[in-house]
Amino acid sequence: MTTEESSIVHAPLGPAFDLSTEPAAPTRALLGFVVGGERYALPLSSIREILRPLPLTEVPRAPHGVMGVVSVRGTVTTLIDLRVRLRVHAATPGTTNRILLVDQGSELIGLFVDAVLQVYRLREDEVELAPALGGDAPPHIVGIGRPGWVRTEGGDERGVKGRSEDLLVLLDPIALLKA
Repeated sequence: MTTEESSIVHAPLGPAFDLSTEPAAPTRALLGFVVGGERYALPLSSIREILRPLPLTEVPRAPHGVMGVVSVRGTVTTLIDLRVRLRVHAATPGTTNRILLVDQGSELIGLFVDAVLQVYRLREDEVELAPALGGDAPPHIVGIGRPGWVRTEGGDERGVKGRSEDLLVLLDPIALLKA
């Protein structure tokens, strides 16, 4: 054995690298944000970029909810006010407002939100789909996300670190922009 080999310490990899454990449960990556004091989330895969508010050009006779257009690196992008689209109370614009650029295939649409929270990775047991909610949910509401909630064997739920204010209304970006 050389002196170089004898100086190498072989430490166990630890539980994070234990290959004998089962793979992690599949998760949904969602971007959480606030609109009118309510917490919402969109699939992270639909978000292209998060921007600070840009200079706005109002468009005469634009549909209700369309704030106008903004230039994103030379590309004219329609800006939709989600407070109007979701029919929630409009907060006073502040330093936390952001524009979410949502990829709609052939074009990018900007969504004006009050604040961006974080990326949530929800397991399937932390998501309740809209049919389970009952009632007449609008087509743009996919369900409710409960970060940190665990469903026990008896079917009841308890919050591990979750609180009621951590509930997220999960949105479908395609249906949301058709509304």
